[in-house]
Amino acid sequence: MTNSLPTDAPPPESIETVEKYDRESRTRDIWSTKWALPLTVFAVGLSLYQIYYALFGGPPTLVHRGIHVGAILVLCFAVQRFRLRETRSTPPWFDWLCIAGSIAIAVYLAVVFDRLTVSGGRFETIDVVFSVICLVLVLEAARRVTGLILPILAVLFIVYDYYGRSMPGLFRHRGYDLDRIVTFMYESTEGIFSTAIGVSSTYIFLFILFGAILQKSGMGQFFNDIALALAGQARGGPAKVAVLASGFLGSINGSAIANVVTTGAFTIPMMKRVGYQRNFAGAVESAASVGGQIMPPIMGAAAFIMAETLGIPYTQIVLVAIIPAVLYYLGILIQVHLRATSQGLRGISRENLPAVMDVIKERGHLLLPLLFLLYMLFFSGTTILFAAVTTIFVTIAAAMVRKSTRMSLLDIVHALRDGALTAVSVAVACACVGIIVGVATQTGFGVKLAGTIVTIGGGLLLPTLLMTAVACIILGMGLPSIPAYIIVATMAAPALVQLDVAPLAAHLFVFYFGLFANITPPVALAAFAAAGLSGGSPMRTGFVAMRLALGGLIVPFVFVYQPELLMLDGTAADTVRAAVILLIGVALLAVAAEGHLFVPLPIWLRIVLALGAIGLVTPDYVLDLIGAVAALAAIGVAMFMARRQGRLHLREI
Repeated sequence: MTNSLPTDAPPPESIETVEKYDRESRTRDIWSTKWALPLTVFAVGLSLYQIYYALFGGPPTLVHRGIHVGAILVLCFAVQRFRLRETRSTPPWFDWLCIAGSIAIAVYLAVVFDRLTVSGGRFETIDVVFSVICLVLVLEAARRVTGLILPILAVLFIVYDYYGRSMPGLFRHRGYDLDRIVTFMYESTEGIFSTAIGVSSTYIFLFILFGAILQKSGMGQFFNDIALALAGQARGGPAKVAVLASGFLGSINGSAIANVVTTGAFTIPMMKRVGYQRNFAGAVESAASVGGQIMPPIMGAAAFIMAETLGIPYTQIVLVAIIPAVLYYLGILIQVHLRATSQGLRGISRENLPAVMDVIKERGHLLLPLLFLLYMLFFSGTTILFAAVTTIFVTIAAAMVRKSTRMSLLDIVHALRDGALTAVSVAVACACVGIIVGVATQTGFGVKLAGTIVTIGGGLLLPTLLMTAVACIILGMGLPSIPAYIIVATMAAPALVQLDVAPLAAHLFVFYFGLFANITPPVALAAFAAAGLSGGSPMRTGFVAMRLALGGLIVPFVFVYQPELLMLDGTAADTVRAAVILLIGVALLAVAAEGHLFVPLPIWLRIVLALGAIGLVTPDYVLDLIGAVAALAAIGVAMFMARRQGRLHLREI
């Protein structure tokens, strides 16, 4: 039996702050009412339907997506509160109307599907009625799940679609009447039921279900314990535990904010206890949680949408994302270590930590499903859907090996229910973002915006990259990772592709910066949630998190200029060379950001180090040489300063 370190429960005011930023936690206490059983049956039924569809197929694509969205909306209106201060445990009358409407739009789509296939785009009045109902329900569900930003953006795009003839210059288009707009959104696979919902109703749902069953088996505790065992005793150990645990869990759970809430309640109190300042503790957790979305193999499910959008194998995205993700986390770990060194912070005593072998003996068998999943994805030649479903069954079987992880039938039922409920936020966001994508498809907005960005950038890559990065951070503010990616992929990635950037590199670039919006003030939701747990300042936590992620911010620029880093070009030797040079650059930038190497560094020396790091990772050999010389000179000065103070020792690094 492992000795897991006890965690401090966050105070009530912290829980309220977290709930303020984590909209997924704003749920009714419906499980204590008479509706708990029917809602559980409904949610479990949805999970079983998704598994059946993955194995054996089912209704036509549009009908299946309609069933998925209708069922998700039912769960959303049953569970998600209408407003933050709502105290009732059961849905009010208007939510029952929404639930009835959610069922109706799925049933109607199935009933009229045959007519739609031969209608040639013609529609009837009843089609418009159901289209409006669907549109309103999706917008309201998105408001509850994601906040106001996404539905307002969707409404603005609908307005743009309607008033196209009145738009100035390049963004002018023919315009569409409202009947045509709403039916296009509802009765085609280009609007609400677009690729995003297609991926949500297949890959994403199954992998969320896989994650729910893993969590129920105790995988979260295993990740926490193994991170504690490996890094807890190291200098500043709790912060390193936070980085490792958040990376492990973040790839699976698909939400930076949810990851902060889950692992932060465990890691942030530990970091504060050993001496990390509250703002720094919250920043470490939020920066590491955001990184979970770029960590293979699951990458928070966005990789599935990326694969579908680009028409490339999912496994290729997983492979090319490994090096950038590892470098991102190394940049954070280096700063965490330097902060511990500069403040003389120690780790957790060995007697308070679990032993590695004890953790592996007790829960190591839970790694079998992950290993099985990797085998199925990379070596078996089967489909992703089949791999996901069989891995779910393998997870249940593996959990039965030991009593401590064994799941009862009730546990499995709860996991199936929890998986469906967790999928609500993703599916609703995908449905709402489908409206935006639908308008972009109808009007050509994405292509026009891309052309504008390229024109403003003068047709030069670096200015275009900088503008695209800023645009992605703005577009990603306040949004979950998946809709953030879909929006920036639609609006910003085409600009980079126009400048001959490899499509995969372009999409990874915009995905990275869309995610960084979670830790970029003024709307740094992941950092704000972490501040709620740490008791720190939300804005200061966000700025510190940005600094921690600084090394990771240069990685996307580098792989655009050097596609060999993504294994898209060159030989294996070229990839290794690019990775090693970038590792050195990330390390130097981390030192410059933290301002400590043996001794505290003056600001001018930190600037020299940062410029040297940037020069080192550029594709220009002259700048490489200048950067290397500047970095070496700065390190030499730091060593000279340390020697004069008698601190030139390895323990001071």
